[in-house]
This record gives sequence, structure tokens and C-alpha cells, in this order.
Amino acid sequence: MEYKQVIVLRTDLKMSIGKAAAQASHASLSSYKKAGKLLQDKWEREGAKKVVLKANSESELTDLFEKAKRRGLPCALIKDAGHTELEPGTITALGIGPENSEAIDKVTGNLPLLD
Repeated sequence: MEYKQVIVLRTDLKMSIGKAAAQASHASLSSYKKAGKLLQDKWEREGAKKVVLKANSESELTDLFEKAKRRGLPCALIKDAGHTELEPGTITALGIGPENSEAIDKVTGNLPLLD
């Protein structure tokens, strides 16, 4: 079985590259912590695959979060603290997994890669 983690970033916020990288890191770590030891170990043994995708709006990101939660996937929605570029509480990113790749694809399979 193949495992991965998906990070989804909002592109409508026009975050700087550094800000986007920080938000993606928050999403990755937060979601990882929710996965549980068994999934963490399987994912790490396979090389800790990560895929970064894009969403166009807050509503798209929150819809994806709700779908992932309903499917029982480990996931974390990230809200910015507001110390630099964004207002406090701005939803910036979503982490899903690590989990079975097929299960994640049922939620995020139609999203484009971040370019």
C-alpha cells in the first residue's frame, strides 16, 4: 500500500514564498501529529511522500477539510497568527495525512499541483 501526505495552500492570498513555505510546514507537522504512530511509521518507511496542491479560496479549503474529517483522515486546518503578512485567524493551509494515497485522492484528487 502507498502512503502520502497532501498539503493544500490557498493561492488567493498571494503569500510570499517564505510565508507559503512556513504555512505548508505548519500544515504538514500538525496533520502528522494527528495521524497516529502506525500511519506515521508506514509513511516514513516509504520515504514520507508529500504533495503540495493549491486551492483558490478559503471556502474551497474548508470544504476539503470537512470532507477529509468525514472520511476519518488525519487532517489539520491552519490559521495564521497574524505576525507578518496576514490578519490573525486567516485560514492559509490544510494538511491531510499521512494516510493511504487512494483515500486522500478521494478528497484532493481533482486539485492542481502548486506551481
